[in-house]
Amino acid sequence: MKIVQTFGFFVAIAFLAAAYVLTSELRRREKLGWLAPVQETMVTGKPASVGDMLVSAVIGFIIGFKIFGMFGAGTEDLRSYFLSAQGSVIGGILGAAAMAYWKYYTKKKAALPKPKEEKVNVWPHQRVPDFTIMAAVAGLVGAKIFHNLENWGEFVADPWGSLFSASGLTFYGGLIVAAYVIIRYAHKKQINWKHLVDSAAPALMLAYAVGRMGCQFSGDGDWGINNSAYGTNPTGKVQVISEAQYQDVLHRDSTYFTRHFGSLEQVPHKRFEKPASLSFLPDFFFAYSYPHNVVNDGMPLQGCSGEYCNALPIGVYPTPLYEIIVCGLFFIVLMAVRRRVTTPGVIFGIYLILNGIERFFVEKIRVNTKYDIFGFHPTQAEIIATLLVIGGAGLIWYARKTKPVQKTA
Repeated sequence: MKIVQTFGFFVAIAFLAAAYVLTSELRRREKLGWLAPVQETMVTGKPASVGDMLVSAVIGFIIGFKIFGMFGAGTEDLRSYFLSAQGSVIGGILGAAAMAYWKYYTKKKAALPKPKEEKVNVWPHQRVPDFTIMAAVAGLVGAKIFHNLENWGEFVADPWGSLFSASGLTFYGGLIVAAYVIIRYAHKKQINWKHLVDSAAPALMLAYAVGRMGCQFSGDGDWGINNSAYGTNPTGKVQVISEAQYQDVLHRDSTYFTRHFGSLEQVPHKRFEKPASLSFLPDFFFAYSYPHNVVNDGMPLQGCSGEYCNALPIGVYPTPLYEIIVCGLFFIVLMAVRRRVTTPGVIFGIYLILNGIERFFVEKIRVNTKYDIFGFHPTQAEIIATLLVIGGAGLIWYARKTKPVQKTA
């Protein structure tokens, strides 16, 4: 049984890395006097309420139900197990009792004869855990919604599988929904939204780069179109092939290609063989078969048995790898200019432009659903990327017009 899923691991690392960068940047802006604390009233010394213990019991039941149930699940697919109704009721009851008692015990230990109210200053950087949780939940919901809107046919065919699969996430959907939720929360907590989004810009770029590592290493289906200069051998490695050999592969595996693209004539591809000037780069930089991919796409690998034993018959452009490199460089750029650009809102505007440009061009070699709009055939990501570039330019103009330059570090 696989305890750690590759994609989920990198998503977790992405959130942690983003939280660290966001916290550091918020602290820097607080020291400059750009962000101020908000005074809140906290009550200390209260014993655990029935509601506190009930929430803890529910969490404990879910954890115990699934953790204890793993020992008798008899499956290697941990994702399917967690999304199923399988589990241990006895383990759930034990977990619920343990969590409820722990909440009661810790609250009783800190209880005072008479609870007291205290006025405390809460700084923006202290709310990063709240931002992270909201971004995770809202981002996942938004990513799933936008992906299923973009792939409506797949959703209608299998709604449950589309909603709860580990793959099938649209970054921009997550970004839009999470941004809306977090900015509303920030407004409620009297945090200047321009400074908040500026602080988040480098963190978001880093999180995107790290998250794409999960796509690359797990093979979640988020890859490019075929590079018809490279075929896949029985062990999953790519090798240079001729145009005639490419056609042979198409016809040999016609069932696979027609299932994905409707007909062999509609299979998207661009032929690009590694030039001599870039001979130092590995072949997988130009074409990759994603052996053992998590979505089990492609053809069976020779000598492999188990759950993930497929590889793509033709090498595809590894677009997640390209985005890791480009967005990693953009993260460095944003970190370098953040001390020089002092008008609130401008850094986030730059982020939107860079992110939009990167995604617009990578879409040219990615497999995505295309729309028909007045004779144009853009993808959902191309439309949103264009709007991000326009929005970023508009935000820079608005920020410079409405706020004077502030003192630097």
